[in-house]
Amino acid sequence: MSKWESNVRTVVPYTPGEQPKLDQMIKLNTNENPYPPAPGVEKVLREFDVNRLRMYPDPLVADLRNAIAKQYGVSFDETFVGIGSDDVLAMVFMTFFNSERPILFPDITYSFYDVWANMLRIPFEQLPLDENFQIRPEDYKKPNGGVIFPNPNAPTGELLPLSVVEEIVKANPDVVVVVDEAYIDFGGESALPLIHSYENLLVVQTFSKSRSMAGSRIGYCFGSKKLIQYLNDVKYSFNSYTIDAVTIALGKAAVEDQAYFEETRAKIIETREWTKQELKRLGFVFGDSKSNFIFATHPNIDNVALFEALRKAHIFVRHFNQPERIQPYLRITIGTQDEMKILIEFLENYLHV
Repeated sequence: MSKWESNVRTVVPYTPGEQPKLDQMIKLNTNENPYPPAPGVEKVLREFDVNRLRMYPDPLVADLRNAIAKQYGVSFDETFVGIGSDDVLAMVFMTFFNSERPILFPDITYSFYDVWANMLRIPFEQLPLDENFQIRPEDYKKPNGGVIFPNPNAPTGELLPLSVVEEIVKANPDVVVVVDEAYIDFGGESALPLIHSYENLLVVQTFSKSRSMAGSRIGYCFGSKKLIQYLNDVKYSFNSYTIDAVTIALGKAAVEDQAYFEETRAKIIETREWTKQELKRLGFVFGDSKSNFIFATHPNIDNVALFEALRKAHIFVRHFNQPERIQPYLRITIGTQDEMKILIEFLENYLHV
């Protein structure tokens, strides 16, 4: 090892889902929305004045934050935006998780949490989910340096009722509690109203899933004005111009088209419930997912072999090697109705053989 390498901050990086480049495939591995963004997004792309690109974008991201604030009934000063929810969450880790006590999050959850914690030298404790992959709220009622968990959880899709979310927030008044709601639009009640009762609560959401804009990278969060100010202080110390001018305009158009949002969300929920029925008919076992994916296993087959068979057929789902408890499971994103019918037909044939 070279001498300079002794000063390198080494981490085990997050592993993103595979992004295959095939003309004909069914891509159900990264929880992307199968429908295009709102029509207004395409209109912005066609009409955007490229001369604006010679100037820096608005560091306040005022147009987009105002649109988000109006849509969700909060004030401008209660909103924060970043380059995808990953950027928002990274800022949260840097800003609020600086105690000598460990932060708390589930052992089966979004696998970026431990990556950020390790990279930023934040002590952490991963609390085991119960036998049904549910968070046990009593586990989060002990001294800690902060709390973060997704709701619905990823990759399990299990949802905590809002009353249980509030129970966890209420039990931790001395630290910041973060509820990562990347999938909340597909079922469940957002914790957003609680930010006016608990100044230590941050609620993080994204345009990547329910608004079909994973390729544009827009994340946002809600919190008390005090929390948002702290986040902005770190953001402006790190990079003042985090979202480009085109993306700001695209995001504003997307959030303003509530009718299209409701239409595509309803389609995904309907297809998810149909897929649940079909998978159950075929003998698969899974929880009551309230996300845009299903976390399923079949007790009578080698699910890793099934994963590989699907991949050879250019049907891509997600398999996680760690932790051991979830190795038999496959995470299946909800695609269009036609895509899910093809998946079910493949599974029927596979199980028959």
